[in-house]
Amino acid sequence: MLSQQVKVILALIATILFAIFIFGLSHSISTGFAGFWGGLPFAIIATAVVGMAFYDLWDEIIRQKD
Repeated sequence: MLSQQVKVILALIATILFAIFIFGLSHSISTGFAGFWGGLPFAIIATAVVGMAFYDLWDEIIRQKD
């Protein structure tokens, strides 16, 4: 079994890599053919999804449960 510290580090790395990928994809869409206004809906959705991913990280790993 993995220790709690290793779980936190791995979950943080995975969530950060996910966020980098999603924001990179959003940037690519906004600067490409779709343009800023075409990529804006995806950017808003991407921001919400990454926010939910970080909340889930905090809820499952970092927050101490009773």
